[in-house]
Amino acid sequence: MRTGLIAQKMGMTRVFAEDGGHVPVTVLKVDDCQVIGTRTEERDGYSALQLGVGKAKVKNVSKAMRGHFAAARVEPKRKVVEFRVSSDALVDVGATITVDHFVSGQFVDVVGTSIGKGYAGVMKRHNFSGMRATHGVSVSHRAAGSTGQCQDPGKVFKGKKMAGHMGDARVTVQNLEIIDVDTEKGLILVKGGVPGAKRGFVLISDAKKRARPENAPYPAALTGDAPTPEEAVDEAEVVEDETEIVATVDASADETGSQADAEPDAAADADGPGNDGDKKE
Repeated sequence: MRTGLIAQKMGMTRVFAEDGGHVPVTVLKVDDCQVIGTRTEERDGYSALQLGVGKAKVKNVSKAMRGHFAAARVEPKRKVVEFRVSSDALVDVGATITVDHFVSGQFVDVVGTSIGKGYAGVMKRHNFSGMRATHGVSVSHRAAGSTGQCQDPGKVFKGKKMAGHMGDARVTVQNLEIIDVDTEKGLILVKGGVPGAKRGFVLISDAKKRARPENAPYPAALTGDAPTPEEAVDEAEVVEDETEIVATVDASADETGSQADAEPDAAADADGPGNDGDKKE
């Protein structure tokens, strides 16, 4: 089990498929998601990664959190979340996780805080049908109706659907498909709707009810990851070519230096003692 990501909901748009049909997507932005802490079995009793995203003003950060960020040597973050991971999926503190952590076609679970609706009645909150519009019903067309029985049991059972606060709750949507990942802009396009308001933070993680794709990086996609074997071979060939060029340039420089040293010696031989005597005569 690997870590998830903290993203910011930017809004919704659509993308067009190859057959011309349009797919509604939610745009999620990942802004400098860094590891700011780790939890291990030996020290804490469980394995987890603490991630942070966004930039927070220092004046808005408590002293305790300032020390926490200073120990991790990262800037203060707006949002801090902990993700449970396997013991072999831990990442070093200070590492930055990119959107390449997820791949196109993968299914993910998204957790967000739903939009608050305030105090709502039973028709809006629980989809009650309400009372009759006419035939003797006055002023109570949207009322809840009966909420209990008689003297026995003489109470309203717990969990009864009634009017009350609606929304502003933690909501999880499972098995959402990732349509595309934009590495340069740090965007993830997820098919369908995601709970929460615009600019709100959501948590993205691998779907629990679907298998993780084989091409998904493990334990995470980090900034400056090691190159693939093909890239390593290409880099080795480039280094070899550069070495050969440098060796050729050095050999040419040595030859040029030898010729330059030989010319003064030839000039000295030409101006030898025999030549001086000829000149005196």
